Amino acid sequence: MAKRSARLATARPDSKYRILSLDGGGIRGLITALWLRELESILGGPVRDHFDLIAGTSTGSILACAIAMGKRPDEIINLYETRGQIIFPGLAGRVWSGLKRTFTDGLSQPKYDGEGLDSELHAAFGASTFGSLAKKTLVVSYETVRREARIFKSWRSDHDYVTCPVWQIVRSSCSAPTYFAAFDLKINGASNSMIDGGVSANNPTACAIAEGVRMNEGLPPSQRVPLERFVVLSLGTGALTRPISLQSAQEWGAVEWAIPIIDVLFDGSADTTDYIAAQLLETKNYCRLQTDLDDAYDDMDNASPTNINALKGVAEQYLQRRGRGQLEQLAARL
Repeated sequence: MAKRSARLATARPDSKYRILSLDGGGIRGLITALWLRELESILGGPVRDHFDLIAGTSTGSILACAIAMGKRPDEIINLYETRGQIIFPGLAGRVWSGLKRTFTDGLSQPKYDGEGLDSELHAAFGASTFGSLAKKTLVVSYETVRREARIFKSWRSDHDYVTCPVWQIVRSSCSAPTYFAAFDLKINGASNSMIDGGVSANNPTACAIAEGVRMNEGLPPSQRVPLERFVVLSLGTGALTRPISLQSAQEWGAVEWAIPIIDVLFDGSADTTDYIAAQLLETKNYCRLQTDLDDAYDDMDNASPTNINALKGVAEQYLQRRGRGQLEQLAARL
């Protein structure tokens, strides 16, 4: 035991705590998945093997849990490319669904019925429970009855939610207001009204850093990794560039702001977290990939073949311009 302790003590100066953080953004998660594939190629092996903690919000929770489960980025890319229109059906499907829901939900109802999202998440994750994930995984959601953010942690065996199916934890983080109804997450038979984690932390990097600090403080001194040796990769889903004019921002009321405000809150939240992380971490240890969506629609639910191709183009252009170099430098730090 003495020899082992000595070995740990001498290893501390070179040790790192490695975090992978994945933003929300609906169908734009395809961009993140493509960047993860590039990272896997650079690392030469599964992404999850190179991180100590993986965090995700909304579509980022799909990616985070899939990576933690051992799925390859190509499998996730296929989900966005081939199943996106099941999750976000086109106008004809929405009209038919809306007519049927009018009798139960009234005229004011979410844009989508959520059936496609439920079926695809269930197909992707099966019956696996959240606590069974092989890598520590953090998922952000928001509970509307208690009016508080909920941070699900796969390693917390003292919390009953770890026995919930992965797909339900993910669904709890993906229920964006106006797009989907709140999800009823049953924990030991009790209902929990969950909506998209993006309303509290669309970029979960700060949550992940805080959790990493807390876990390290709970270790014996010889095993702790201080904040200055945290290495963080934060992947966005594309930054909004469509302007909202001063006149619009001054004149819009509740109806006009209903959907745009969700995008503004999610985008602004992600940028603020990026600022916080950049102040907390060593510059060489913090890598943020984010690209403007000038050449693709920024809608979270535009799963048309045209936009899928545009999102792929945006992701590749960013890699060629600077992203590949960022990932190579980050891989060397890992």
